[in-house]
Amino acid sequence: MIIFLVSFITYLLLTWSGSWSIQDVTIAAVVGVVAFLALPGWSRAKFWSTEGISPRKWLLFLYYVFGPFAKGLCQANLSVAKIVLTGKINPGLVKIHPRLKTNAGRLMLANSITFPPGTYTVDIDDEGYFYIHVLDLTSTTPSEEDLYWSCGEWSRRLLG
Repeated sequence: MIIFLVSFITYLLLTWSGSWSIQDVTIAAVVGVVAFLALPGWSRAKFWSTEGISPRKWLLFLYYVFGPFAKGLCQANLSVAKIVLTGKINPGLVKIHPRLKTNAGRLMLANSITFPPGTYTVDIDDEGYFYIHVLDLTSTTPSEEDLYWSCGEWSRRLLG
């Protein structure tokens, strides 16, 4: 019931422009019901648990964001700038398996790949293969390092 109420109230607050119409309240109710049905396993006990909170992992994540990821982001921006200035482009689609076991790890890696310019994750299939579009494909079988630097290693280390 709490999911319904939070979703209902949040929708109304986000759409409020001085007054609410019957359509706003109806849509808020539909959003609340959908959220309630979509999250059946949610419980208050899980919400307040400390499961998943590890100071070591948070520190490693911060190091990753301001270390290897920031370095890769700078490299990607310089690479795209070079491609734009020279006009030499060799786009391609690559299929690679980063050996990640959890969906959270896959999500972290997919976002790490997509954020820098020049590459983006097109799809992740059920077996865990990533389909990555690359702006400048230099090899027919690129390595993880060529595609997304050490992001795969960090995703495995932090989230499996």
